[in-house]
Amino acid sequence: MKIRFSMNSPEEVSVSPDLANIEYPDPSPGTNNSLPEPVDSAQPSSEPNELDPGFGTLNTQDFPEYTQSQSEPESTDGREADLRERDSFEEIDFGSTFEEYLDPGYRTRETEVKDSPSFEQFLSSEQSLSDYLNWQLRLTMASPEVGDAAEAIIGNLNDDGFLDGTLEEIAASGPWPIEVVEKALSIVQQFDPTGVGARNLRECLLLQLNSYGYGDRLAVTMIRDHFAQLQNSKLPELAKELGITVDQVSQELKLIRQLEPHPGRKYLPRSAQYIEPEVYIEKMDDDYVIRFNDDGLPQLRINRQYRQMMENKETSKETRDYIKDRFRSAIDLLKNIEHRKQTIYKVCERIVERQRDFLDQGIEHLRPMMLKDISEDIGMHLSTVSRVVNGKYAHTPQGVIELRRFFTEGMMNDEGEEISTRIIKLKIKKMIEAEDSKNPLTDDQIADRLAHEGQKLSRRTVAKYRDQMKIPGSRERKQVV
Repeated sequence: MKIRFSMNSPEEVSVSPDLANIEYPDPSPGTNNSLPEPVDSAQPSSEPNELDPGFGTLNTQDFPEYTQSQSEPESTDGREADLRERDSFEEIDFGSTFEEYLDPGYRTRETEVKDSPSFEQFLSSEQSLSDYLNWQLRLTMASPEVGDAAEAIIGNLNDDGFLDGTLEEIAASGPWPIEVVEKALSIVQQFDPTGVGARNLRECLLLQLNSYGYGDRLAVTMIRDHFAQLQNSKLPELAKELGITVDQVSQELKLIRQLEPHPGRKYLPRSAQYIEPEVYIEKMDDDYVIRFNDDGLPQLRINRQYRQMMENKETSKETRDYIKDRFRSAIDLLKNIEHRKQTIYKVCERIVERQRDFLDQGIEHLRPMMLKDISEDIGMHLSTVSRVVNGKYAHTPQGVIELRRFFTEGMMNDEGEEISTRIIKLKIKKMIEAEDSKNPLTDDQIADRLAHEGQKLSRRTVAKYRDQMKIPGSRERKQVV
């Protein structure tokens, strides 16, 4: 069985005729033939086979159709059918059909040289708080002077996300007037995670309450004007000063306890996590080539001793029947793995055809594409395509990307071109991040700006996209503190 990974080849997988012609019992009702289980579940069991250590990596429990057929009583017709089946099975040229899977003997990993991307490229890099904030800063439309001051502020944040030092000290460290530093701080305090850039815990909590739309709650007054009593849990005293009941104070306290007192802590360094791509999508000359990453999979081999026993005419019928059943299980597993690879390859091939501009030029050129488009292209059920792309990654010229990330809805611009909704959302996010915090953009204003750029969206659509990105409305975004 050979897989050819070329974008110019219409048939990716070729199966030996001997293997394709093996007769199998009909699958039991309800069997799902759309796509075998993912690689993890298709990997052989590490437990030794109860009946035969030679086939220790193949468990007959994974193949109920064969186990069931062995327990059924044989009829005369059944024996005749079994004879025909055995004749067909024994006509197979094992030397050519299973050459790829026959155990060649001892080998070391050093003998297998593969030209694969370095493992470091699959490292799920730990993004620091400063990296994340500087990335958001680059998306704003701040002036160079304000941007430089904002970078200085970000550089002076501690692990909790609080600002170490005063604005006067930051202004003195660079050629910025205090007004510029204050404006830079107001920009940083709008970034995610909410509450970052605060100068103390009180300001951090107030930033979060106002950002989440709770600016008119009593919790704001409690934190702003009665923080000492709040910290010391003097609820009766606090209730008396506010003219409310202790129960009302407790209700506001529940809201406050849901806030994050250390907004930067989720960006503290952790152990590095690796993401292993399922496939490599590599550019060679003007074409893209798709190949599989088999590094993490066990080498499936059929013991050569059993082949020799099958070819030996002196082997007893009982032994030959047993080995034949083991071969059937092995062949079924291998065919399932090859079928799975073929399906993944077809999906990746269509992704490359439809998203070539993205692979060449980056995220701004991601085209709208839905799962049903690929499903129709390759003639497979939508659920099958969904299983293929879910949780599987591809190593591409644009980085290691989950296959599902290639799929997004779209809309038409004024020039009749389809624009990915993901790109539209990115534009909305950039507009909001660059807005005046004292006079934030309304959904109507955002829709007008997009219309000037050629993307006509209704106010309701803008609001929907904004909600999907978990960005509050203009009233909630208006800076109070």
